[in-house]
Amino acid sequence: MRGQKHWPATGDRWCFGGDWNPEQWPEPVWREDVSLMREAGVNLVSVGVFSWSWLEPEPGRYTFDWLDRALELLHTTGIRANLATPTASPPPWFSLAHPDALPVRADGVRLRHGSRDTYCVAAPAYRSAARSIAQRLADRYADHPALAMWHIHNEYGTGCHCDHAAVGFRAWLAARYGDLTALNDAWGTAFWGQHYSDWAQIEPPRATQYLSNPHQLLDFRRYLSDELLAACCEQRDLLRRANPDAPVTTNFPVGAWVPVDHRRWAAELDLVALDAYPEGVGIEAEQQTALLADLARHWAGGRPWLLMEQSPGGLGEHGVQVSKAPGRMARLSTSHLARGSRGVMFFQWRASAAGAEQYHSAMVPHAGPASRIFAEVRELGALLPRLAEAEVGAVQAEVGIGWDAASWWALQAPHLPSPELDYWAALSRAHAALWTEQVTTDFADLAGDLRGYRLILIPSHYLASDAVIETVRNYVAGGGHLVVWYFSGVADQAGRVRLGGYPGAFREVLGVRVTEFQPLPAATNVALTGGTEATRWSELVQLTGAQPVLRYASGPLTGEPAVTRHRYGEGTAWYVSTELSDDTYHELVRAALAAAGVDRGGAPPGVEVVERRADQQRWRFLLNHTDGPATVPADGVDLVTGATVTGAVTIPAGGLAVVRSDGS
Repeated sequence: MRGQKHWPATGDRWCFGGDWNPEQWPEPVWREDVSLMREAGVNLVSVGVFSWSWLEPEPGRYTFDWLDRALELLHTTGIRANLATPTASPPPWFSLAHPDALPVRADGVRLRHGSRDTYCVAAPAYRSAARSIAQRLADRYADHPALAMWHIHNEYGTGCHCDHAAVGFRAWLAARYGDLTALNDAWGTAFWGQHYSDWAQIEPPRATQYLSNPHQLLDFRRYLSDELLAACCEQRDLLRRANPDAPVTTNFPVGAWVPVDHRRWAAELDLVALDAYPEGVGIEAEQQTALLADLARHWAGGRPWLLMEQSPGGLGEHGVQVSKAPGRMARLSTSHLARGSRGVMFFQWRASAAGAEQYHSAMVPHAGPASRIFAEVRELGALLPRLAEAEVGAVQAEVGIGWDAASWWALQAPHLPSPELDYWAALSRAHAALWTEQVTTDFADLAGDLRGYRLILIPSHYLASDAVIETVRNYVAGGGHLVVWYFSGVADQAGRVRLGGYPGAFREVLGVRVTEFQPLPAATNVALTGGTEATRWSELVQLTGAQPVLRYASGPLTGEPAVTRHRYGEGTAWYVSTELSDDTYHELVRAALAAAGVDRGGAPPGVEVVERRADQQRWRFLLNHTDGPATVPADGVDLVTGATVTGAVTIPAGGLAVVRSDGS
C-alpha cells in the first residue's frame, strides 16, 4: 500500500461494490459473497461501518479475528476494502457506562441506546472512545494489502442539546464573535429582552415558550457542523499518520436534518463520498439523482468524488419502497458517472435477515443471486469497464445554481412570513427545470469565481454576504445573465435583514425594490398577465430601472410587476417575485437560457444529456428515461454496444448510450 497515490485506490478506473457486513453472516456465506462479488465485477466493498460492538464487545477487549479473516478473504480474491471506523454506532456497554454521552433532544429528553447514532459528539467520553477504536484499527490494518481507503464514521449529522454541547457552543461563539457585544448585535437580543451579559447564560436552542431566536438556531447549526468536523478530523489525522498514502473519506448524506456544511468539509478529506437516496418514484427520482450528483461535484471542487451509497432496487416515497423498473438501476448509476463520480457503490451487498434495515434493498436480495436485481448488478458490473475511458473527461456546464447550506438552515426557522418558504424545494425546482431542458448544471459558491458561466440561477438564497453582493454585481456587469427568485438576498450572514427594501443584496443588479411581502394563503392563486397563474407568494415590486415581463392580473397587486428584467452593465438580471406555474416557470428558464446563449442538449424530451470532455475527445452520456426508443444526433463510437455511430444513435426504451467522438 505504501507509495500508492490517493486515487484510484482499486486498480480500476471505476469503483464498484457496496457495504459488506460479514459480521451479520456465518463464514460459509462470506465465501459465497466473495465468489458472487467476483462474478459481478465488484472491486471495492465498505467494511466495518457499524461493527464497534463486534470489534470491542467489552471495554478494552478487542476481537479483531473475524475482521482479519474477512479482509484476508477479500485480499485473496482481489477485492479491496473501504475500511470504516465504526463510531456512528457506539456499543451498548459504552452508553451504559457514559449516559452523559447519549444525545439530548431540544425538549430535554435524553435518548436511549437502541439505534445507531446514539451519541453526543461534544461529549469528551465519546470523543475519547472514538479516537481509541479508530487508533486500534489504524495500528492493525494501516498496511493491510486489502486496504484501499479509510471510511470515517457514517453519515455525520447527529445533533445534541445537552450540557456538553452547551459548553462547546459557548466556546464556538466566543471564537466567532470575540465578545458578547458583537454576539448581541448579530442575534438582535435587544428584542424580547434576550440581551446576554455572561457567556454562561447562553445555551443551545432548547424547547421554549414561543419562537426561538432564529440567529441562535442558525449559529447552532453552524456550530454542530464544526464540532462534527472536528471529531471527523481527529480520526482523519490518526489514520493519516498510520498510512499517509491511504485516502480518507466519510459519506455525506443530504437532507434538511443534516447540520453539515459539506462544501467546507470537503477540503478536509481526500475525496467526497455521496449517499444518494432521491425523493419520489416518478421522473423526479432521475431529476433528484442528477441534482445530488451535481451537488457532490460542487462540494468536491474539482477533486475526486464517489457515489458511496444508493439503493440497488428501491425508491422511497412517503415510507413506501417502490421497486426500480428493469434498467433503472443502470441509468441512475450512469447518471452519477456522467456527472463526475469515480464509481458506483450501493448499500448494501447482501440484504439483512434481521435488524432495522432488513427490508432495505440490496445487491443480493433475500431471494439470493437467482434474482432480477442481482442479474442487473452483474450487467452493471460488466458495463462499467466499457465506460471507464470517460473518467478522464471533465463535466461540461455553462449554467450554475447558487448553493448555500446556511440559507437552507436559516429557512427552517419557525418565524418566517410563510411556511411555504422551502430552500430545498426551490433549489430542486430550478435544477429540475434545467434538467428537463437537457442543460447540465453546476452548483456555485456565489462568492467564488462565476466567470465561466453564461447563466446563474439564485433560488431562495436567503443569506448573502458582502462578498456575494460584490461577486454577483461584477458577474452581471461583465456580461453574465442572472435569474433571482423571491426571498433571496434578504438578510446578511447572521440573518439580519438588509434594510431599505428587499432583496437588499441584489436590488441594484435587479433594478427593483420590494417594499412589501404578500404571502398567499394556502391553495390561493393569483392571475398573471399572459393567461397564467402563480401561487404561494407575491410582492409589491417597485421598478428602479427594470422592465416588467409579467404583471399581477388579479388581487390587491393587480397591475404591479411580478417578473422583471434589468439590463445591468453588459449583462441581464431577471427577478421573479412569485411562485410561477410549471409552464410559465419553464418558459422563463428557456428565455433566460436563450438570452444567455446556452447550448441545450438537442435530444428528444425525456433523454438526459451530459457531456464530459478531455482535450479533443468528448463523451456524451445519453440516458433514455422514456418508455419508447429515442433517436439522438451523434457521431462516434457507442461505448455501451461498441458500434460505430454515424449521424444518430437510437437508444432503446429505458436504455443508455455513451458516445465518444473526436474533435471539438
